[in-house]
Amino acid sequence: MNCLRTLSVLLLTLTAPVLAGAAELRLFPGDFTLNGAGQQQQLLLVLLADGKVVAERTAAARFSSSAPGVAEVTPSGTVLARSDGDAVITATLDGQSARLKVQVRGTRTEATPSFRNQVIPILTRAGCNSGACHGALAGKGGLKLSLRGYDPETDHFVLTRQALGRRVDRQEPAKSLLLRKAAMTVRHGGGLRLEAGSPDFNLLADWIAAGAPGPAARDARVTRLEVHPQASVLAPKDSLQIVVRAHYSDGLVRDVTRWAKFMSSEELTATVDADGKVTVAGHGEAAISAWFSDMVASAQVLSPYPNRLDPAVFKHARRVNFIDEHVLNKLQALRIPPGGDCTDAEFIRRLYLDTLGILPTPDEVTKFLADTSKDKRSRLIDRVLERTEFVDYWAYRWSDLLLISTRRLPQSGVSAFYQFVRQSVADDKPWDRFAREVLTAQGSTLRNGAANYFVLHRDVTDLTEATAVTFLGMSITCARCHNHPLEKWTQDQYWMMANLFSRVGLKNGDKAGETLVQALLEGDARHPRRGLALPPTPLDGKPMPLEARGDRRRYFAQWLTSKDNPYFARALVNRVWRSLLGRGLVEAEDDLRQTNPPSNAELLDALAKNFVENGFRIKPLIRQILNSATYQRTSVAIPANAGDDRFFSRYLVRRLSAEVILDAYSQVTGVPTPFTQV
Repeated sequence: MNCLRTLSVLLLTLTAPVLAGAAELRLFPGDFTLNGAGQQQQLLLVLLADGKVVAERTAAARFSSSAPGVAEVTPSGTVLARSDGDAVITATLDGQSARLKVQVRGTRTEATPSFRNQVIPILTRAGCNSGACHGALAGKGGLKLSLRGYDPETDHFVLTRQALGRRVDRQEPAKSLLLRKAAMTVRHGGGLRLEAGSPDFNLLADWIAAGAPGPAARDARVTRLEVHPQASVLAPKDSLQIVVRAHYSDGLVRDVTRWAKFMSSEELTATVDADGKVTVAGHGEAAISAWFSDMVASAQVLSPYPNRLDPAVFKHARRVNFIDEHVLNKLQALRIPPGGDCTDAEFIRRLYLDTLGILPTPDEVTKFLADTSKDKRSRLIDRVLERTEFVDYWAYRWSDLLLISTRRLPQSGVSAFYQFVRQSVADDKPWDRFAREVLTAQGSTLRNGAANYFVLHRDVTDLTEATAVTFLGMSITCARCHNHPLEKWTQDQYWMMANLFSRVGLKNGDKAGETLVQALLEGDARHPRRGLALPPTPLDGKPMPLEARGDRRRYFAQWLTSKDNPYFARALVNRVWRSLLGRGLVEAEDDLRQTNPPSNAELLDALAKNFVENGFRIKPLIRQILNSATYQRTSVAIPANAGDDRFFSRYLVRRLSAEVILDAYSQVTGVPTPFTQV
């Protein structure tokens, strides 16, 4: 408690962010090229300090172009391509200025609007193909479009060939229902979607007038998105415009902000409107995600808490290992003071419940409290990790992750699978080896318990989705039917991954409850929309030839457990962190995606890297977390960190699981609970 009182004395209130260095005026996105007449790029004038944006001043600036006939700049900072050439754009604010160079090319060639890269984005931004409108499973008002435009070929057919050609009238574009309904010049149940004469309305009209060409194999594809600014440190009520640029396979880069969709990961910290305007609502950290085409990118917005902290708070904070360095760095950036250490009595109870699932006995507590050695906590951790109860508890946790139960398995299969898991924990089997043994298992489910994984998940879609959740920490179920609405995964990627599991055969064995699992030489999972098999391919991995022989599962397992896999190690360390600290660095633990970023990305990366360097062994990972000052902090809040439930300034109090509570009751009362079946 003395430590808590000392911290409280050091805390003072502060109403605005502190800037560590002098701010520099900067124009985003830097030098760029506009390709084609009418192309445009929105500029941002920002103040930059320590590499992060601390204010946006676009609206207050005066803009000028050295060659308006080449690149015109509007008072709001939008650069418009007028003719081929070069220009310098200058932004002036309070006597200071910032400049960037613009190249304009291709204005002499009249480009036909692209259905894939322009028409579909307009319809998506307007909400026409959303799940609440024509993108619904049954469509709306007789018009059915693919959700968010994931199937442009079918969408083009529906718009141009159905309804007797009334939706798109190539002879008289102005009569096209696509335009008239969107602009509400005729009755439209969806309301006004595009203002007549707006840039997007005119682009649709130009596309129709050009003959309404459809998507083509030669169309450039979006390869990545970039979001500006990437990182900002702001105060409540500050605002910031987000600019999104798409990189295409033909080398072009275009401003797609007006067609992007936006979302904030933490709306209590920062909100974002449909145009990408961010408003800071509170304190903390938020990720602003932008979607365009089938790509997503994010920017970080940090809003420090209004605490003035004496430098001694972080200088003298206890550090045991790299975990504490990363946690304290994040807390310092947010101006959240760390709590002090928990008591020895709290520590031993916490340690036993988190690692063994049981309470310490009174004798164990008394002996630990009487120990005056400085390293008694680390020695207790070492002893706990070697106990039989550790094996029992973590075998139960991994069995729960693998969904081992009698709902889908016979009792003999449950027993065999559980024994495989338990022995793996007892051996401290590396997680990569464990995953490979499960995912490539074959033979008798009674002799090789891991083979029961394929009995649990007989259907190829169930097997694909369960594997993604279990070993990658991500849900890809949405992509089974359409492109994922919250992630970058497409329907094609889903079925390419599913085809890795399409050659698993099951047949009854000679014994009761026995199933024989084998790798087949043929069989494919067919894409339901395309009606054909796609090359078996892990997510973001390299494809395996369709005609290749051999067990496809081994190809997947090799990709999965590679040291370079960006998902496998992160998923496991996040699960372990959550089980010990009460909240994942990514929350929830089965929701690792780009639009749900970690609360401390540097820490998650460091844990994953260390996990790989330690041979994917779980015990060293648990030992490092348990020894950290972060794990050993008190759960008692002080005013300046009472609002923190994401950044681990204190230990988070949480409910015990039902199984642990039941065992605790039995342990305290001395009356064990009888079980007649598992």
